[in-house]
Amino acid sequence: MQKIKSALLKFYKQPAFTGFVLFIIVLILNLIFEPPSKFFSLNYINSLFVSNTPFLLVTLGQGILMLAGLLDCSIGMQVALVNVIYIMTVQEWGIPFWMGMILGILGAVAASSVIGALESFVGLPAFLCSYAMTTVIKGVNVLIMPIEQGKVPKEIYKVYHNPIGGVIPTSAIIFFAVLIVLFFFSKTKFWKHIYAVGGNRQNAYAAGIDANGIQMKASILKGVVVGVAGISLTLMSASGNPIQCEEYGMRSLAACIMGGMGWGGWGSVACATFGGWFYVLISNFVYYLFTWLSKIIPGFQVSSYYNNLAADVIVFLGLLVTVITIKRQRESLKQGIKEELN
Repeated sequence: MQKIKSALLKFYKQPAFTGFVLFIIVLILNLIFEPPSKFFSLNYINSLFVSNTPFLLVTLGQGILMLAGLLDCSIGMQVALVNVIYIMTVQEWGIPFWMGMILGILGAVAASSVIGALESFVGLPAFLCSYAMTTVIKGVNVLIMPIEQGKVPKEIYKVYHNPIGGVIPTSAIIFFAVLIVLFFFSKTKFWKHIYAVGGNRQNAYAAGIDANGIQMKASILKGVVVGVAGISLTLMSASGNPIQCEEYGMRSLAACIMGGMGWGGWGSVACATFGGWFYVLISNFVYYLFTWLSKIIPGFQVSSYYNNLAADVIVFLGLLVTVITIKRQRESLKQGIKEELN
């Protein structure tokens, strides 16, 4: 019993604790309306991953920046940038689809690098810089693709939409592949430097760490992850749209915070993962709830506006709970350090 209590206390002190608890709660709420036999069926799981892998990957990318003490509000427009580069280069230049994918990812890396340089080397405030770049990147997207157009060959986007061998969702493989790569990164010296720079930039610099370089590398890594998210979005929609996904910026920030990630040096990839899934499943729950109410209450109808409003209120409450928990976790950690020193 003592070991179990000790393990639970240790888990409580982990940054991902709140995100995990919120994820379990919203999962249970979903299972109330969708029986496990349907919710965990291959078709349902495949549908969840197909529709939400782009956002989940964006959340992972945002999490990398937050660990390094940065953020990027324009991350959604970068996803759209990958989309338009991929569609237009293949459509206008006649290049192979895989080459269009590579060019799209390079576009996201270039945009991330510019923003990373402005925030780390120039020292512009992260929020204001990335917010301004949202409009700039949107303008670039519209220049490349003035109107919605293009298409992805059926034989290509079907690979993304259909489970491999009828067993494993392709979109899930993409998500977990990125997750595994980031897990290996988390075991490297580079990742430790990300925590150091994000936690205290001045102390990291005094310890001989190139703070600007680390934040720049974090931005490049985020760009690669966003590039993969953009490819996933393109395969999901099978068309081009230069102004889509702008809301991903603030949503991914909220998801990371709800997952237990703090501002700089506090959190983990698990925080971004749990936070992203919480955001996805809470939207599902609100939809199920209002659908159920419309069935039992004659004449009850709710527009999508109120669906979004209800989901956002729940997200706000999740953010509030997470911020309070993070504060208590940090206080508990400081107290533990003091006791060990004494």
